[in-house]
Amino acid sequence: MYLEIVNELRTLFKEENLKHGDKIPSERVLTERLNVGRSTIREALRSLELLGLIETRRGEGTFLSDFSRHQLVEVLAAFVLQGEQSFSDVHFTRQTLEKEAIRLVAKSEIQRSLPVWESLQKILQNEGSINREDLIREILVATGNRLSFKIWFLLKQYGGEPFAGHSGPEEKQSLLSMIENIRSGQENEAIHAFNSWIGLLSKGGNVK
Repeated sequence: MYLEIVNELRTLFKEENLKHGDKIPSERVLTERLNVGRSTIREALRSLELLGLIETRRGEGTFLSDFSRHQLVEVLAAFVLQGEQSFSDVHFTRQTLEKEAIRLVAKSEIQRSLPVWESLQKILQNEGSINREDLIREILVATGNRLSFKIWFLLKQYGGEPFAGHSGPEEKQSLLSMIENIRSGQENEAIHAFNSWIGLLSKGGNVK
């Protein structure tokens, strides 16, 4: 449903010949025209905004961005939203971004020393579980690469939200190992722990 709505929004914008700087219809209007729930419209718009295809101006509304400034993202969006590509390609590309983010954070003394890692580690140790997506999101955000995060977000959405929910007991050791190795700068060990964790999620049907 989510991807269908994103496609319908893109088609609607083209049919109405909206150009860079033009204001798009409100959430209420889009909800009525596309006959879907407002929460679905809001999520679709949020994704388009993360991709840099629309921008919200406080007190004014939401407007189309200049697509020429986001050519790579636009190409990727077209690729994914066609819905004809292999899911395995999407998962492989997403995991490549995640592994590179882990490597970059572990290599940087500043990034691996961020207090968020200790906080996540303590939550996992004390409560036995953490929100999976929060962990991956923090790793990607820590790299400071906004384009990489935008691409990852789109791939994650298309891939069926592989990190939804909280981690289970069987994931705890791999996650603790990954966080600890990130904090200590052991990039290869951190990626090894990540691979082990992904293997557990694959067995549980979360990822391919």
